[in-house]
Formats: sequence, structure tokens, C-alpha cells
Amino acid sequence: MIEFKKVFFKYKDEEVLKNINVKIAQGDSVALIGANGSGKSTFLKLLNGMIFPTNGSYYFNNLEISSDKLEQGNFSKKFHKKMGFVFQNSDAQLFCSSVYEEVAFGPRQMGMDEIEVKKRVEDCLNLLNVKNLENKEPYNISGGEKKRVAIASVLALNPEVLVLDEPMSGIDPKGKKFLNNLFIELNKAGKTIICSTHDFEYVNGLFKRVLVFSEDHCLIRDDIYNEVIEDNDFLIKYNIK
Repeated sequence: MIEFKKVFFKYKDEEVLKNINVKIAQGDSVALIGANGSGKSTFLKLLNGMIFPTNGSYYFNNLEISSDKLEQGNFSKKFHKKMGFVFQNSDAQLFCSSVYEEVAFGPRQMGMDEIEVKKRVEDCLNLLNVKNLENKEPYNISGGEKKRVAIASVLALNPEVLVLDEPMSGIDPKGKKFLNNLFIELNKAGKTIICSTHDFEYVNGLFKRVLVFSEDHCLIRDDIYNEVIEDNDFLIKYNIK
């Protein structure tokens, strides 16, 4: 489903990803781990078509993703319907006048009729347990509630891939457990989950696989999640734990 071939990315003169080669199959659940600044968020932005490789190629469903492709309206709509991205900072993602409007925004952009929009909004608000917030202004709810609304707004498009940048940050333990159980159920239902995280304690049972990024911006390990998390010497050596 997803393939990076010899991908490099540079911000101005600083290389932040170097020679990334990786394949991710449909239905996989992949954690991205590594020290701060190792390139995890950049990898997620590349996945979502927010930025593009300086060198190398990124393929989604065997089609190369490029700025030219995403300037084509129909292609861009189809791509962003399949690839859902939840930002680390929910304030950067929420901008509508109410929670209902926030979750309805994506389906409306895709041209769905209001009956379908209403059904999707209600389903997603109930799934994230935030139906009671539907008439509230997003900037007037708590950080944990904002995160749930941001996730609901992405799930309203029923994406094939759910990309999450540190989804547990700023969430209390009960909220983290709720989100982890939700992501596990979504993965069981066939969604591909790709997620950067430092919160190993609260992602129990979610990930099958892990990509490890080093402080010099290389992919240094692609392995079974539990084997990496139990390898304390490795985690300490690469400043992950």
C-alpha cells in the first residue's frame, strides 16, 4: 500500500531524513519511535502529502505521490479521503465554529449530501464519546476533548490509513486507554495505523511493527514491535528510553 524508495528530505540546508526505504501493507499497525528531532514527524508529513521528498520517491497504492499529482483536484480528494492525518497539536487542526461543524467539514468538502454528513458526524461523535460536545466551540473544550474531536473529524471520511503524530500527548491515563482501545478496534476492522509515539506504556497491544529513527535521521531498525520495546540496551543506546 505504501512504499518509500531512497527518500531524503531537507529543510533548507539541514537533512532531516536520509535514505528511507520502507514498505507498509494494508492493515498493518506501525509505531515510529526515536529521539526528538530524529525525523518521525517529517516522515508522517511526507505520508500525508504535506511535503515531498527532496530525493527519492513515495508511492501510495502503486502511484507516486508528488506536488503535481496533488494539484489535480480529483486525485487530491481521493488521496486525502484515504489518508487521514491527526496532528500532534489539535489546535492546529480545529478551526470551525462548533464541534459538529468540525466533524462535518471533511464530508462536506467531499460533496456528500447532508443526510450522509449528519450520519457520519453522529457516528463519529458517538464513537469518540463526544456527542455531548457537538454544539460547543472547539477552543472552549479541554485538550483531551480536542484530541477526540480531531480524530472524529478524520474518521468522518472513513480513511483507509490513520496517521497519528503523538496522539497520547496531553491526555490523561483514562483517555489514553480509551484511545488505545479505539485504535486497536480500528486496526482489527482493517484500518492501517501509522503512529509516532513515546508513550509505550499506553499503546499495549496496538502495534505489530516498529520503525526506529536515529538522531542522525536514518531508519536504523524495522522489526517486530515487542522485540524492540523489550530490547533495553538498544533503546538506551539510541536515546529512546
